[in-house]
Amino acid sequence: MPELLFSQAFGEEHLISSPNQSSVVLIHGLFGSGDNLSVIRRHFQATHHVISIDLPDHGRSPQTQHFSFDVWAQQVINTIQSLHIDKAFVIAHSLGGKISMRAASLAPGLIDKLVVMDIAPVKYESRHHNVIDALNNVKLDKIADRKEAMEQLSEYVKDLGTRSFLLKSLYQDETKKWRWRFNLRLITRDYALLSDWPFKGTLFSGDITFIKGTNSDYITAAHQATIMAQFPNAKAKIIDAGHWLHAEKPQLVNTLLTRILLGNDK
Repeated sequence: MPELLFSQAFGEEHLISSPNQSSVVLIHGLFGSGDNLSVIRRHFQATHHVISIDLPDHGRSPQTQHFSFDVWAQQVINTIQSLHIDKAFVIAHSLGGKISMRAASLAPGLIDKLVVMDIAPVKYESRHHNVIDALNNVKLDKIADRKEAMEQLSEYVKDLGTRSFLLKSLYQDETKKWRWRFNLRLITRDYALLSDWPFKGTLFSGDITFIKGTNSDYITAAHQATIMAQFPNAKAKIIDAGHWLHAEKPQLVNTLLTRILLGNDK
């Protein structure tokens, strides 16, 4: 059985006592951790039981030997079930959205509603090779501090925001050695696999909403037919933002997520 993932609970468990109340489950994207969706977590934790999950090979979750949509999705399913949650409102960004879509197809009864933020169920061409090259350019055994890591990242990644995001996953272990919290070796080797989407046909007929950033090309009009073929009850919403829509427009995103959760998003 796949290992359970690292998760953190927020809010009070009594908030799931109502038969009509779903627990909110947050799942981040590539190179990230549960902290990436903290702006959404803070919005919901006063009124809902919220679970933040680190994807496999990310954050504090166990590392695997090979990337697999099915294995990663099953780890998400097992982790949710281990927390005695039988109805989840899942909010997932980017790669987390892909994993969550697969989880919904494997355990449709567990996911009450799914919100996929700015990713489609399609194969993507390479978008992160400069990031992967930058990460592999950082000499972890030689850097003295985070500033040196930032300088080495800048040789391949010019955007300060991207470099700052990546550095959130840099830490020193108990021996003071610098390490990445994500499994860079696996991501480097299996990047083509995680960029793929090998599934066909109807995957999940439940309640699913895709939120697109207007300034992002992760979801396009060309993807609509594929989305509807695999998720026949899918709805689409648009936020005037880029791929990191929850960071750029947190209030708009949180308002929309609340409306979706309450069923007031028509």
